[in-house]
Amino acid sequence: MPYKNRRSTYTYFILIFVFIKVVLNLFAISHFGFQRDELLHLVLADHLDWGYKEVPPFIAIVAKASNILFGHSLFAARIFPTICSGLIVWFAGLITVEFGGRKFAITLTCLALIFSPAFAASGYLFQPVVFDQFWWVLTVWLLIKYLNTTDVKYLYWLGLAVGLGMLTKYTMAFFSFALIIGILISKQRKLLFNRHILGAVLVAFLVCLPNLIWQIQHHWPLITHMNTLRKEQLSYIKPVEFIEQQLLVHGVALFVWFTGLLFLIFSFRLRNFQFLAIAYVLIFIFLLEMDGKNYYLFGAYPMLFAAGGFGFERWLKTKGYVLRTLTIVVFVLPNMILLPMLLPIFSIEHTLAFFRFAHKNIPATDFLITWEDQKQHPLTQDYADMYGWDELAQKVGEAYNKLTPEQQKQTLIYADNYGEAGALNQYAKQFNFPGAISLNSSFTLWAPDSIHCKYIIYVDDNGGENIRQFVAGKMIGSYKKLGEIEYYLAREKGTCIFLITDPKAPLQERYTKELAKKRLE
Repeated sequence: MPYKNRRSTYTYFILIFVFIKVVLNLFAISHFGFQRDELLHLVLADHLDWGYKEVPPFIAIVAKASNILFGHSLFAARIFPTICSGLIVWFAGLITVEFGGRKFAITLTCLALIFSPAFAASGYLFQPVVFDQFWWVLTVWLLIKYLNTTDVKYLYWLGLAVGLGMLTKYTMAFFSFALIIGILISKQRKLLFNRHILGAVLVAFLVCLPNLIWQIQHHWPLITHMNTLRKEQLSYIKPVEFIEQQLLVHGVALFVWFTGLLFLIFSFRLRNFQFLAIAYVLIFIFLLEMDGKNYYLFGAYPMLFAAGGFGFERWLKTKGYVLRTLTIVVFVLPNMILLPMLLPIFSIEHTLAFFRFAHKNIPATDFLITWEDQKQHPLTQDYADMYGWDELAQKVGEAYNKLTPEQQKQTLIYADNYGEAGALNQYAKQFNFPGAISLNSSFTLWAPDSIHCKYIIYVDDNGGENIRQFVAGKMIGSYKKLGEIEYYLAREKGTCIFLITDPKAPLQERYTKELAKKRLE
């Protein structure tokens, strides 16, 4: 019997859950404001290239398409992530079907995924994370489709997906190697002894080759970026904390994906897919050793949810609708209750009240308000990173527009970090001032070679320390504080705005040396 006739595809049934995911995102995506990293990724659209300091080029291409198709609003920026989130649910449902799951398995898989804290929090922001997750789940589906059909076209599509994944986030390389090793260890190793595998590898290589060339030409900024991450952020992550986070980030859906992992390892019916469990374990160990962030592993969970949905369906196939319904309620409802902490579906006042209630009554959720500094705050770090940017831009705009037209011609706007610079570029037209320059992150790639000006509107995130250094080194004529970010929930609260008058040669030399150094990193 032809493969396509062996089982229903449940296409329309899966679309119900895709619809639920998209609608939830649509309720949330206009709330609060742009998140810090979103502001960097959006500005990349104005500087298209084959690579950047932190990310490969895919996110810049999506940003450009988003600007052209939808405009520059907050809602517009989050349309593509919302579509991508829906596609992740779609392919998770299809993987469940490929495993042999039916409606109950699909329901449990998709709802567990939709309301998982990890996927709710990462599925609406304009960041590479959601696109990275999509390429991982698509890669798994294509690999499974090839196993179930032996149709070589899926191998070539797989090569394309891996290549595009590499252009999205380099974690795809880790996942690909884990899959290869997993296949070699499992009984499916014959998969790799196929000339079409070489064709798929060639496709992936050709797709990501331009970025590889860019990395070589720019002295491997990826390595510098990873070293910086390990020093400034990843060093805070302890192995035991990484393990705890993996157990907590999906809430009660832990029992779904962990069941899926066990079924992939031990179930006779899923024996052909055992390599997926091996791949998960390998990449888990790798990220544990490398002090990886918890979200680096998120893309591996949809396949485990799918296997878990299948597993519970096998266990409960003769237990009736009551027990099946109770199973879905138990593994989904608690995560639904926590949704406002992960997706901004409420006003900020109601969201804050929800966080206070959770902190007092559900201590297990405290990891959500624990930032990279390992301290607890009123909001999640992502939520706090959505505030203060419009206030900053408004105050910079007021400062710039108080200058005379002649002074404006001789004025530069400089920001210390990429979030500030990204915000100022995002709001520049709205508040009528030129875009900011910065020597942080990818902004160094298009920063001017020198700063010949008479005035600098300077955004300082270092508590005035840089200004004091400028004065001590006789690098400026004078300065005046114009204001600061005052919103109490903003992560950037206290960031100051200064007007520097008469920047002198030592400041120009400091800028030129720092720019040259960072361009070599």
